[in-house]
Amino acid sequence: METLRLLIHAPTATALERARRNLANLLKLAPDAQVELVINAGAVAAALSQPDPLDGHLRVCRNTLTANQLTAPEGVEVVPAAVLHIARRQAEGWAYMRA
Repeated sequence: METLRLLIHAPTATALERARRNLANLLKLAPDAQVELVINAGAVAAALSQPDPLDGHLRVCRNTLTANQLTAPEGVEVVPAAVLHIARRQAEGWAYMRA
């Protein structure tokens, strides 16, 4: 069976809450799944102010960080732009879910 690859997108603080629950629930049922949680817009400040044990799965939009004069903590991956990361992952065959 092929490895499950899912990209969860959260652009708001509320979506971030849902996405983190979705991520945790998925990993309970499919612990070997490849899952990334890409965040931009309002979700970035929310994620940085409320760290989560699963933040190793975060992919933070550099455009949002720059626009809001924020810095991602060490260990959190920053991508050049959420839209570009989403498009590339979909081109690679990853499933997409908006939280």
